[in-house]
Amino acid sequence: MENLTENDIYEIVQWEAKYATGIELIDIQHKKLVDLTNELYRACLSRDASVETVFKEAMSRMVEYVRYHFSAEQDLLQRIDYPEFHDHKKQHDTLVMQILNAAKGYNEGKKFVPNNFVRTLKDWVFGHIAVSDKIYSGYVHEQMKKGLLTKEQLT
Repeated sequence: MENLTENDIYEIVQWEAKYATGIELIDIQHKKLVDLTNELYRACLSRDASVETVFKEAMSRMVEYVRYHFSAEQDLLQRIDYPEFHDHKKQHDTLVMQILNAAKGYNEGKKFVPNNFVRTLKDWVFGHIAVSDKIYSGYVHEQMKKGLLTKEQLT
């Protein structure tokens, strides 16, 4: 049995091979999303009196990083002429709107259960990575086998 740290106990998601795209730039960013999701989850579990502040700060970091990652991913997909680019971007836009609406509602004091939000976010983001991102990853690797793309084009 592996040695678990206290942080491992308070993780809602762990990096798994099923999330790997084989594209270094994207995998590094996806691992950061795992870290941020767990940070947000730990903020929900905090018993500190400042839990609201901690959660808002974690939410803000998550929103900014999701935007950064989606922008980088979309840039890559455009550069390689990914045929399903527009559908993939639409999925990103939908998630960003859901996150922004949830954050806005939370900031406006609407009834909001942070723990439920984090679970929904985890399911959507990592479902997207495991399915949609795997599809473009397959396309990338196929293009590389054909000699139509190089590793350098993926950075």
